[in-house]
Amino acid sequence: MKIIYFHGFGSSHASGTVEILRRELVDDEVIAPDIPIDPVEALPYLKDLCQQEQPDLIIGTSMGGMYAQQMRDYPRILVNPAFTMSTMSKVLKTGEHKFFNGRYDGAKTFKITKDIIQHHNQMERQQFKNITSEQKENCWCLVGLHDTSVTNAEALFKKNYLADHVIRFDGEHQLNDKVIKKVLIPLLETLRKK
Repeated sequence: MKIIYFHGFGSSHASGTVEILRRELVDDEVIAPDIPIDPVEALPYLKDLCQQEQPDLIIGTSMGGMYAQQMRDYPRILVNPAFTMSTMSKVLKTGEHKFFNGRYDGAKTFKITKDIIQHHNQMERQQFKNITSEQKENCWCLVGLHDTSVTNAEALFKKNYLADHVIRFDGEHQLNDKVIKKVLIPLLETLRKK
């Protein structure tokens, strides 16, 4: 299976989640891009990447889940998706920030501007338009019961997708070994059989 993993805000291809996925899914190919900071660049880049790679599955966490939701031609698992990044003032605030992990281009910091926040807002208002029945069938949402960073993911997912495609798990915002092994991989194995 070819899997593309979309990381969260301020992260990269070198996140711990990618390492765990590659360790646990040794027979699968896990592709992990660095997502551009501005959605004006990020969304076309990710759509082109998916078109080029033709993944069997896309997994996205947090901001990556928001982007993964918009890759409608592919099966998707969204983990604590941050559908409303522009209103997450604790996260998406103007100024210079440090990346959590190394990036392919070696960048250590990035800048959030008012324009970037506005671009997120504009994209967010369009992200759920024109979803087909088939696209709803191919999208799942994992929601951490103790996630304090993204609190509206389940409600927004259920409003736009299938309520029975939400799986709650005993965990927080970020994935860890336990959640990947007990929740994510079993869902992935179920989808693999479809």
